[in-house]
Amino acid sequence: MKKNNNLYLLFSEAISASDDIDFLHVPHGPSLKYRDTDEASGRFHAALESLGITKGDRVVVQVAKSIESVLLYLACLRIGAIYIPLNTAYTSAEVSYFIEDAEPRVFICDPLAHESLGSVLHEKVAHILTLSANGTGSLVDIYNEKDAVNDIVDCSADDLAAILYTSGTTGRSKGAMLSHSNLSSNAQVLHQYWQFQYGDILLHALPVFHVHGLFVALHCALLNGSTIYFLPHFDADTVLQQLPTSTVMMGVPTFYTRLLDRQDFTRDLCDNMRLFVSGSAPLLAETHIEFEQRTGHRILERYGMTETGMITSNPYDGERIAGTVGYALPGESVRIADDDGNEIARGETGVLEVKGPNVFQGYWRMPEKTRDEFREDGWFITGDLATMSDDGRVTIVGREKDLIISGGYNIYPKEIELAIDECDGVKESAVIGTPHADFGEGVVAVVVRGDNMDINEDDILQSLSSQLARFKQPKRIFFVDELPRNTMGKVQKNTLREDYRDCLK
Repeated sequence: MKKNNNLYLLFSEAISASDDIDFLHVPHGPSLKYRDTDEASGRFHAALESLGITKGDRVVVQVAKSIESVLLYLACLRIGAIYIPLNTAYTSAEVSYFIEDAEPRVFICDPLAHESLGSVLHEKVAHILTLSANGTGSLVDIYNEKDAVNDIVDCSADDLAAILYTSGTTGRSKGAMLSHSNLSSNAQVLHQYWQFQYGDILLHALPVFHVHGLFVALHCALLNGSTIYFLPHFDADTVLQQLPTSTVMMGVPTFYTRLLDRQDFTRDLCDNMRLFVSGSAPLLAETHIEFEQRTGHRILERYGMTETGMITSNPYDGERIAGTVGYALPGESVRIADDDGNEIARGETGVLEVKGPNVFQGYWRMPEKTRDEFREDGWFITGDLATMSDDGRVTIVGREKDLIISGGYNIYPKEIELAIDECDGVKESAVIGTPHADFGEGVVAVVVRGDNMDINEDDILQSLSSQLARFKQPKRIFFVDELPRNTMGKVQKNTLREDYRDCLK
C-alpha cells in the first residue's frame, strides 16, 4: 500500500493525544486547545476547497502572526496546497513580483493592505482574501460558514509543502521548494536531538514567515504536543513575564542581547528553563559568555538555511562552544570543499556543502540556478565559508556569497544596489553589511553621485521606502567620488567594509 507522506499526518497523532492541553496560547489573548486543532484546520481546509484550491495550488500569505495564520498553514498541508509565506514588511512592489512568479490561486493579506494590494494584483490572482491579526477577515467569514473536512490528501515524499523566497544574488528573489519529506525529516531529527519532553512549554516570539519560527519552532512543539506561548512579536516585557513558566525558547541573537540589556533579566526568571536556542545569524562569543554568567544557561547555537532547514547543531548533551555551530545533525552529511567540490583537510577553510533528506528540491522555475547550486554528485553548495575540526565540529568563518544577515534576515546587496542605481542623480552604488550591536549587521550604502550633485541620503531613502522592505533599507548612506576597485574593475567591498566598520556603532 502506498504511504501517505503528508506532513500533517506527522502531527496528527500528537494533536489527537494532547486533547485538553493548550496548543497556542497568546498571553493576555486567545488560546487554542489541541482537541480543537484538527477540526479548526479542517474548516480552513473546507474554506480553501470552496475557493477551488486543490493539491499543488500555490497559496501566498502575507499576514500578521495569529492563531488563525497557523491553522491556515495546517490547512494547506492537509489539502496538499503549497504554502508561500511572505515577510509582512514587503512592499506592494515586492509582493507583486512574488505573485507574478508564484502564480497562486489565492493571495491572503491583512485587511489594511487589501486596498493597495488588491488594486495592483486583482488581475494576477483569482482570489484575494483577508486575515487580520485579531482573527477576522474575509477568509474567516468563509471559515465560519463551513463544516470541517476530515480528509488529509495523499502526498508523496517529494510533493511540495512550501516555497520560501530568499533574496537573490542578481536582485531577483528565488523560491526555495521544500517538500513534505524535507520538512518532516528535519522536524523529527530536531525533536529528538534537542530532547523535547512531556510538559515542555515553548516561548515563541519569532515571525512565522521564516524557517526558524514556522518550521523549526512550530514543528518541534507540534510533534511533542507542547503548549506554545505565542507572542505576536518579540517584546522584552512579555518575554520576561512568560519565562518563569516556559521551558524552551528559540530566538535570534537580537532577542538575547535585548534581554541582557534588562536589569530585571535574572537567573531566577530562568529557573524553569531547560533550553535556549539561537540561530538565523551568528551569536557573538561575548553574548554567549554574558548570557551564561547571567542565567547559568549556555545558549545552544545551530546553523541552517532556507534551502535546507537545520544542518548542524551544538549538542544538547555535551560541550556547546561559543563561535561554533556544532555537528552535522543525524542523517545529514556535511563537508568542507574547495571551489571544485573536492573535500579539503580538517582545519582548512573552504565552502560548506551538505547532503541529506532535508535539502530542498531546487528553486521554483529556476532550473539553471538550481544546477549552479548543486554538485553533480548531489551536494548542495551553501556558499558559507567554514572549517571543520578533527571530531567534525563546524565553525562558520565567513560567506562566499555577497550576503548580509541583519536581525536574522538574509539580504542580498544586489537587490538594494539596483534600486539605488535607479534613483535620479545616482551614478553607481555599493551595499555592504557592517557590525551592528543589535542586529548583528546593518545595511550601509556607499554612493557615487551622477549629474545631480544635490541628491542626499534622505532623497534616496524616500525613494527606497516604496520599493524595499524596511529591513533591507540602508541604515546609513555615504557619498564618495568613486568606489574602490581592483585591477579587474571589481568593487572592493572588503575595503568598504573596513572603511565603514564602525559607522553603526
